[in-house]
Amino acid sequence: MIRVLLADDEALVRAGVRLILSHADDIEVVAEADNGEGTVEIAAREHPDVALVDVRMPGTDGLYAVGRLTTLNPPVAVVMLTAFGDEENVTRALHAGANGFLLKNSGPEELIHAVRAAAAGDAVLSPSVIAHVVRRMRQDCRADRTRAAVERIAALTGREREVLAMLGTGLTNAEIARRIGVETGTVKVHVGRILAKLGTSNRVQAALIAYEAGMADGTSAVGRA
Repeated sequence: MIRVLLADDEALVRAGVRLILSHADDIEVVAEADNGEGTVEIAAREHPDVALVDVRMPGTDGLYAVGRLTTLNPPVAVVMLTAFGDEENVTRALHAGANGFLLKNSGPEELIHAVRAAAAGDAVLSPSVIAHVVRRMRQDCRADRTRAAVERIAALTGREREVLAMLGTGLTNAEIARRIGVETGTVKVHVGRILAKLGTSNRVQAALIAYEAGMADGTSAVGRA
C-alpha cells in the first residue's frame, strides 16, 4: 500500500481528495494536516510514502513543509496540490525538493496517477505546470546559472546526459527505457548515478538543472562524452 498524508487547510478539499484516493486499492490515506508545521510533525510520526501538500495554508505554509519532508528519514515524496500554479510557487517548490506539482482542477485519474508516480520516484507535473516551469526557467536562466549547470553536467557520461535530457521533458523511467531500448531497471541505475553526480535529491531537481543547461529540448550546451 502507498501511504498518503493530505495537507490542506480546507477540510472539504481534504475530504474530496480522500474520497478520490479511496477508489485506488493500492493507496491508503493515513493522516491529514491543515498547516505546514503540523504536516512535518505528522509525517515524522506516521511515515507516509507520499504527501499531497497545498502551497498556501495559514501559518507555516506548504513551501516550508516541502523542504522538511524531503529530509526526513525516510524522506517523503511530496506533490504540491494547489489552485495556484504561478511560476514563483512552482519553481520554489521544485527547488525545495518537491517531486511534482498538480493543480486542484486535475481529474481523479490524474491525481491517483500522481500519487503512484511520486511513490515510484517519478516526476509529477501537470501539462500547464510544465509550461510555467519552462517560462520561468527561460526568464531566470542567467549566464552564471547556465554556466554552473553546464559545469555540473560535465561529470556525466554521454548516456547519462541523454537520460537527463529526457528527464527534463518529464518522461518516466519506463518511457525513457522504450526510447533508448533498454530495461527500466537500467534507466533507474542511470538516474541514480545522475542524481549522485549532480548532488540532487530527486529527478525533478535534476530536470531543473537540465533546463538551466539548455537540455529541455533534448539538446545540451555541453558535448557528449
